[in-house]
Amino acid sequence: MPPDPALDAALEASATEGLPPHNVSPNQGKLLLLLAQIHRANSILEIGTLGGYSTIWLARALPTDGRLITLEADPKHAEIARANIARAGLAKVVDLRLGRALDTLPQLAAEGCGPFDLIFIDADKPSNPDYFAWALKLSRRGTLIIADNVVRNGAVIDAASSDLSVQGVRRFNELLAIEPRVSATAIQTVGSKGYDGFAIAIVTAD
Repeated sequence: MPPDPALDAALEASATEGLPPHNVSPNQGKLLLLLAQIHRANSILEIGTLGGYSTIWLARALPTDGRLITLEADPKHAEIARANIARAGLAKVVDLRLGRALDTLPQLAAEGCGPFDLIFIDADKPSNPDYFAWALKLSRRGTLIIADNVVRNGAVIDAASSDLSVQGVRRFNELLAIEPRVSATAIQTVGSKGYDGFAIAIVTAD
């Protein structure tokens, strides 16, 4: 990936402020942008903002009248993300909601937000099954649902794992496999972020 001032500054600010290095890698960010563009997404929901790095990638894929809502539980993360998003010139496109996603998702539904064209899940992994359930509620036929970190260095094959993140992803994968309203696959990735993967699903029925 060539240098990008806004994206590079977002990574630098996140690292300087001590945010965990959980952002997607540059090539994964580009993949998110391409998927959103291919899907011609006009409305995007992101569950898990962190420093706003993936938010910037996704928001850049939107048309001029597009919108992106991103959910972040940590006030410090949200503050840094807002600054990064504003620096990228996307403050008018992105609506960052502060609070636990399992609290803000019902609020979005109550406000009549959605259905979204694309939903990206990249927050605390133990809650992935609940996030998937909400993603379905806030989707329509044709909505693209993407979830990060579904391979976890291969740890997801261990049914006896005591890691709550592994168990959350395992349950998410199981639900994805049996959900009749979606068609899904998982793409394994190896790169600067190690060995992991994306789950990609399209909603095929309301």
